[in-house]
Amino acid sequence: MRQWTEAIIDKLEQKEALVWVSILASSGSTPRGAGARMLVFEDGHSEGTIGGGAVEYAAQNYARKLLEEKTSGTVGYSLKKDDVASLGMVCGGDVKVYFQYLKGEKELPLFCLLREACLKHEDSWLVRRFEGDQVTAMALFDRRGLHFGEGISERDLEGLLKAGAVYRAGEPSWYAEPVGRAGRVVVFGGGHVSQELVPVLAHVGFSVAVFEDRPEFAKMELFGGATETILGDFKNIEASVTLKEQDYVVIMTRGHQADFEVLSQVLKLPLSYIGCIGSRKKIQATKERLSALGYPDNAYDRVHSPIGLAIRAETPAEIAISIAGELIQHRAEAGDCL
Repeated sequence: MRQWTEAIIDKLEQKEALVWVSILASSGSTPRGAGARMLVFEDGHSEGTIGGGAVEYAAQNYARKLLEEKTSGTVGYSLKKDDVASLGMVCGGDVKVYFQYLKGEKELPLFCLLREACLKHEDSWLVRRFEGDQVTAMALFDRRGLHFGEGISERDLEGLLKAGAVYRAGEPSWYAEPVGRAGRVVVFGGGHVSQELVPVLAHVGFSVAVFEDRPEFAKMELFGGATETILGDFKNIEASVTLKEQDYVVIMTRGHQADFEVLSQVLKLPLSYIGCIGSRKKIQATKERLSALGYPDNAYDRVHSPIGLAIRAETPAEIAISIAGELIQHRAEAGDCL
């Protein structure tokens, strides 16, 4: 989301036009659902994807046409038999795609605010109101309320603010998609798995920080996409980092002792997710050590360990994918409760 807003802001500041292509709703078997987006620029190139194949090709061409006409529009696409075969699917589907023409300074303040929202660890949504084929209002909603969106009230947002994109047809129609999510991932340990994991998590929309006690493993250049690295003491993490209820903790330090030191501290906190790398033998030993320190027998039940989805991962890159998959799953399940 942040890269997307940066691209729009860059073009608007240069007074260049672009078309923001969004899937509002889909049914059946389609490669991408509501929330997929693509930007098409005046020079003809595009960024992002709404699923590829014939639908994306047609959408790119239509967006270029709208750039010439300087207008917006809505198109419904159906995946026909040939399209479905080329995508390797067994049945067709339909997508409703909106093409929003953007140019000038009018929308710039909102997109600058969206960029700021991407950097915060809190829930926020972009809301658009449609009347006919035109967006007649856009707003950002966060814990402080509505920003921009003339004529939009919080009552209009009922049922729209979910973990994923939501489209509500009507007159007017409404569409909301999450911009930011509360919480960040704090990875304790900056070794090989962490260096593989951080870019993956950043790419799928997590805000990620890395906590290390070794200066040589706390360098930002080791972790593509990280928001920060924190140099601190594993025995006293609260001196260097404040963890909130919505945060995720991933523990993979250089050794069992440091893992235990971090785990024994974070178990005292109300956190969204705690995961710890390690074998089943290590898990049993950790439970016994926690019990000796007076933790209740069920204290370890909160911990995802062995961490990651069971995909028989072996290499650091494979383990990173399995952990990222588990965090994506946890985020989606937590979002269902919004």
